[in-house]
Amino acid sequence: MPITIREGGPDDVPLILGMLDSSVEWLVSQGRTRQWGTEPWSGNPRAVAMVERYATLGRPYVAEVDGVPAATLTLTDAPSPYLEPADEPERYISLFASDRRFKGRGAGAALLAHAAQVTRREGVSLLRVDCYAGDDGKLVAYYERNGFIRTEPFTYGEDAWPGQVLARRVL
Repeated sequence: MPITIREGGPDDVPLILGMLDSSVEWLVSQGRTRQWGTEPWSGNPRAVAMVERYATLGRPYVAEVDGVPAATLTLTDAPSPYLEPADEPERYISLFASDRRFKGRGAGAALLAHAAQVTRREGVSLLRVDCYAGDDGKLVAYYERNGFIRTEPFTYGEDAWPGQVLARRVL
């Protein structure tokens, strides 16, 4: 099945929210409720506003498998406000999610490779991402399999959400 990647935009907010909702549903079914909670993002006004902001100010990309949206991520020039920016130009991956029906088909890896290509093409050396680092650590390992290296761990919020920043040099 061919994977194509297209640039997205604000019109893709419902699609992005749908993928985030699909991921939450899957995580809950796995008993992994700490990563993104238990409720759909589409029902949370703050989450919807955040996705709208990223889709407008960032650069969303959508991976499609045979023309069907399968995964998404958004590139920005800086990390989320809860993290320090790098001391050099960077691109940052946010809102990386997939429609779980396409799990294991390579759409996520294709998007990460595309993000590296875009970053390289723009003459920027550093591509970073942060993710949930709790439970079994599978998400951190996924990024490592896709060329990222752990940089700094962090905790966020009142419940000390465990996170990990990872980086990849693309130049």
